[in-house]
Amino acid sequence: MTRIGIILGSTRPGRNGESVAKWVYETAARRTDAEFELVDLLDYKLPLLDEAMPPSLGQYAQPHTHEWAAKIASFDGFVMVTPEYNHSTSGALKNAIDFLYQEWNNKAVGFVSYGAAGGTRAVEHLRLIAGELMLADVRAQVALSLFTDFENFSVFKPGEHHVQGLNTVLDQVVTWSTALSSLRAAG
Repeated sequence: MTRIGIILGSTRPGRNGESVAKWVYETAARRTDAEFELVDLLDYKLPLLDEAMPPSLGQYAQPHTHEWAAKIASFDGFVMVTPEYNHSTSGALKNAIDFLYQEWNNKAVGFVSYGAAGGTRAVEHLRLIAGELMLADVRAQVALSLFTDFENFSVFKPGEHHVQGLNTVLDQVVTWSTALSSLRAAG
């Protein structure tokens, strides 16, 4: 069965992303077309990139890199939950992405973002990064506003219309992840 990792892309204390990622996971877990797992960057304690060799060579020296690589390699696709910080994604998510290369290749990725402008600028940066990593980014995305989808900018209360948008993201990620399986098998 197709396996999709839902990556919680913030490690900030008091992060809004935890409730968003749990909502994504709970919605996804009701589906029967794939297996879903919530992956919290906090669980991996990745320092700033500390590998001497470029990730494209796959010659990892650090135990934390091997652990992270094994987790990412176990998935066929991803949904990245990202905040928007200063018109981009979080440093923690960018750092986690930069640790690896081949483990991302020929998989699909969708985005759920949040911020003052819905996190859309963070997603635009992530789409550029995805291209370099041979991740197929799907068209649909969920953009959550701190003004309308959070009470007092901290209690997550998404509009009901976001469920349909999230299911469209999940449909596209599962479909593309499945379609790319022959490329992953050939690699």
